[in-house]
Amino acid sequence: MLAVLAGMGLTLAFAPINWYPFAYISPALLFWLWRNASPRQAAQLGFLFGLGQFGLGVSWVYVAIHDVGQSPIWLATLLTLIFITALACYPALAGWLSLYLKKKSPPLLWVIGILPAVWVLVEWLRGWLFSGFTWLQLGYSQIDLPLASLAPWLGVYGVSWAVALSAALLLLIVTKTASLRIGAMLGLLALWGVAILAGQVSWSEPVGKPLKVSLIQGNAPQMTKWDPAKLQFRLDLYARLTREHWDSDLIIWPENSLTTFYHTLDETYLTPLAKEARQHNSVLVVGVPVMDLETNRYYTTLTVLGEKPQSYRKRHLVPFGEFIPLQFILRGLVGFFDLPMSAFSPGEAEQPQFIAAGQPLAPTVCYEDAFGEEVIDFLPEATLLVNGSNNAWYGDSFAPHQHLQISRMRSLETSRPLLRVTTNGISAFVDHRGKIISRSPQFETFVLSDVIQPRKGATLYVLSGNYPIVILLFALLLVIPLYGERKRGKVKNGDDRTIRADVTPAATRAEP
Repeated sequence: MLAVLAGMGLTLAFAPINWYPFAYISPALLFWLWRNASPRQAAQLGFLFGLGQFGLGVSWVYVAIHDVGQSPIWLATLLTLIFITALACYPALAGWLSLYLKKKSPPLLWVIGILPAVWVLVEWLRGWLFSGFTWLQLGYSQIDLPLASLAPWLGVYGVSWAVALSAALLLLIVTKTASLRIGAMLGLLALWGVAILAGQVSWSEPVGKPLKVSLIQGNAPQMTKWDPAKLQFRLDLYARLTREHWDSDLIIWPENSLTTFYHTLDETYLTPLAKEARQHNSVLVVGVPVMDLETNRYYTTLTVLGEKPQSYRKRHLVPFGEFIPLQFILRGLVGFFDLPMSAFSPGEAEQPQFIAAGQPLAPTVCYEDAFGEEVIDFLPEATLLVNGSNNAWYGDSFAPHQHLQISRMRSLETSRPLLRVTTNGISAFVDHRGKIISRSPQFETFVLSDVIQPRKGATLYVLSGNYPIVILLFALLLVIPLYGERKRGKVKNGDDRTIRADVTPAATRAEP
């Protein structure tokens, strides 16, 4: 029960609750439970911790399956439980591996070396295995705290490692002798002091003139997306809100704000709107599906309107929302698997530089900004980050708040301002240090406008990605057990020599 409650407590450290101490207390409690466990017991405790963490933290998946997918309550509950159970296997793996390595490691180094390293490497594994799921990684809870200053250096996994190390040091402070407690306290102060100093580095600088940008939040309910009777209302709404802001240099619509293909609207709607934009010295970026008429494959895009439209095609699709794995089996079984436009194709891994209003941009569509290693593909050339999202899938849940928290980390990692527009909130402008400049209310039709300064430069994370922190953590998992084995080997050899000296036959000893 303590493991489950600790997992639930960790979720409270993230948005929208933001009870930050739980980011350190909850892992410390789990580490305490693991300290005398066997690998199997540690896996069980980690699994229970995961049930608490993800059972509370990603329960919003139920909203997408039941409210939007129109699946019956029992089925939505079952699918949500399967998802949560699968995610709980990751902290279970962390528990098993940590205790497997304990017998090979010196006790102190196991606590401050092995435990944090295993935790973060399992987070990293969760970030790419089976297309990846990065929600509730420890580092995101720190976006408003000093440890976040490590993000431009080592990315969100570096911040997660600092949080996990803080939890390990907290465990030593609570459970060890007085002298070790003092050392752990000093270590904690040193870690946080280094993070504060790391935050003093300026990684980017202004470039060019500031831009006035407007983000159009149409606030159309998710279920109206595929209602033909509502399409004209959407078209009129976005056009009207756009025309009211022709004084902006750049106007951005959210992901799939128009739920019909680009070519069906080109001549009658989009081209005339683009012409108006040029007449007012404005540039319009819209979220719209684009179909390749030769292959009939279609893509979710951010498209710059103009004489020669330019599209960024979403590369990292959401399983079961934008494509159905094993669809030849799953199609037809559940209504959620048969939603309209649920067979998108992924965009090419390498795409041309995305340019709007004279600025090279780093574009992401919705879920993609949860993967920092993909955002930096467009840097250091990009001067701004742009994200168009559809959060209407998840209603009034934790998800939109958690997603904004994740998006802010991308700004801090890259030292770039972020323009984030969503269908029904939360739209936001975020500065290059991850701080919110302005934000929209949820569930309202709203246009958020602000002046943003493009920036240039490259952080260490932009240049090297996740490689430094992952290599460092793997090195710890290799070196600490080897050191422990070598140390035990020396002790054993020393004991053998002592024993041999003690059992020398009496006949060979000199008489007194």
